[in-house]
Amino acid sequence: MTTLKPKTPQTMKPATAAKKLGVHLQATPAEFQEGVVSRDELNALQADPPQWLADLRRNGPHPRPVVADKLGVSISGLARGGVTEALTTEQIDALKAENPLWLQHERATQAEVRKEAVRIKEKHKQDAEKRRDRAE
Repeated sequence: MTTLKPKTPQTMKPATAAKKLGVHLQATPAEFQEGVVSRDELNALQADPPQWLADLRRNGPHPRPVVADKLGVSISGLARGGVTEALTTEQIDALKAENPLWLQHERATQAEVRKEAVRIKEKHKQDAEKRRDRAE
């Protein structure tokens, strides 16, 4: 018979926790960057964010996935546009106001990608219905 080991809490590296929280790791406090984060701590941070986390989420700097989402483009589109670093909310708003040609192009590309994803999803749904109808 096996003996039961005491359950250890699941932990993650600070980089993983920052990614899950949607913040740029280098902008987090030193004690967050230097420690490990348990699943319970992560859940607590998400449920009741401390002031530093709320400020980071509001003002940035934001990691590239968040920047891409706020601009309505892909992460690859950011790179093609020359955006390789984290941006603050102010910088993102300035880019939106400026609306450079690359941003217009990448937004159009992203819109096409989304439209194609919807078309494929609908096609798969119709194909599944046809298969179901044939099976009956």
